[in-house]
Amino acid sequence: MNPLLIILAVIAVILLFVGGFAASLKFLLWVGIVLLVIAVVLWVVRTLTGRRG
Repeated sequence: MNPLLIILAVIAVILLFVGGFAASLKFLLWVGIVLLVIAVVLWVVRTLTGRRG
């Protein structure tokens, strides 16, 4: 997996936890979800096209 995708996924998970625990920072929940979706989509595209990082 591309290092950038790994970094995006880690940041997404961290933001999801922070957004879930801090009600005043709900926008982080959405940012985390968006980053996680982007990381998953890019990983699927790279897997289907056969490119290796």
